[in-house]
Amino acid sequence: MKSGIRIQLSFMMFLEFFIWGAWFVTLGTFLGTNLKADGLETAKVFSTQSWGAIIAPFIIGLIADRYFNAERILGVLHLIGAGLMYLMFKAENVAVFYPYVFIYMVLFMPTLALVNSVSFRQLQDPEKQFSSIRVFGTIGWIVAGVAISFFHWDNEQNNLQGDTLRNTFLMAAIASAFLGLFSFTLPKTPPKGKGTTAKISEILGLDALKLLKDPNFLIFFIASIAICIPLAFYYQNANPFLTAIKLENATAKMAIGQVSEALFLLLLPVFFKRFGFKNTILIGMLAWAVRYVLFAYGNAGELAFMLIIGIALHGLCYDFFFVSGQIYTDAKAGEKYKSAAQGLITLATYGLGMLIGFWVAGYISDHYKMADGSTDWKMVWLIPAGIAAVVMLLFALAFRDKSKAAAQVEP
Repeated sequence: MKSGIRIQLSFMMFLEFFIWGAWFVTLGTFLGTNLKADGLETAKVFSTQSWGAIIAPFIIGLIADRYFNAERILGVLHLIGAGLMYLMFKAENVAVFYPYVFIYMVLFMPTLALVNSVSFRQLQDPEKQFSSIRVFGTIGWIVAGVAISFFHWDNEQNNLQGDTLRNTFLMAAIASAFLGLFSFTLPKTPPKGKGTTAKISEILGLDALKLLKDPNFLIFFIASIAICIPLAFYYQNANPFLTAIKLENATAKMAIGQVSEALFLLLLPVFFKRFGFKNTILIGMLAWAVRYVLFAYGNAGELAFMLIIGIALHGLCYDFFFVSGQIYTDAKAGEKYKSAAQGLITLATYGLGMLIGFWVAGYISDHYKMADGSTDWKMVWLIPAGIAAVVMLLFALAFRDKSKAAAQVEP
């Protein structure tokens, strides 16, 4: 691959995840502090990510795969997204903010697949080359978080006095506009499915429902939905929690999670080889429970190290469950249903699982709101810790797959 194309693809990935990290990490804090949203209103906004994940296959399957170049659709979606981000920047209340964020997420979620599509079409050996491109996305997310703390936009006093957290949307809008224009310079990626037809069931991955006839895959599928409930608590409540307890440079510190994600991804093959699929995924589930217990009992003072460890466990939580699950699904599906099966798991996790999770997190947050306006964060974190522990226990008892797919050790 030419060095110029590698630079283009790396920069594309950097901007893609910089845009997402620029506003999504601090969204919960912005909604509660700046727009005075309650827990259920916050859940409604966060659930737009799930609706985007559910609707995204239609956009990719029905449009991108058949009619237009991927890089052009990527450009158009990000240019529209820049306009929506600016409208979110100007919104003064949740009622005005919600329709903009809903449309934005429906348009943004497909771009996650589009940047992968543009990259894969330029790589001669994707298995070896893609990770060196994708890592710039993680770097982009980290830089966004560090920038927010560097400018002190997430500082509670600055935000209360100057509405500074609103600037995250303007930063994302500028980056989105830039990526939108830059996308038109990317290597041409024409649609592969032009002139072909496909059933809706194929586009949405519903053909892979046949895999659910296998009791072990069904157990894994249900566990994938259930474990996304505690995951939603992290996305929705972590930044508001860390900001509320006055952890210094909270947004920058949350970027530690992305650093650990990259590190644990490298360790994943070692764990597969030594412990196997089931034990690796159980470690990931256990990490969810442990991190939330650390959040429940940690503080911004002498026990701040507990919070940092909890944040750093993000890589273990995410990679050991989600990436392991993707590998298991790929091996279980076989050649015929590979794409369909991955689409089904994405719908189950980022779609259904997190949709439920965001609403549960919103309800729990409201339930433990104190009379003085503060939140009983200890209970807010112990509940998802308990959910993760129960899911882990049930999976350990019920999952008994002895097939070659479950024994696979090479990601």
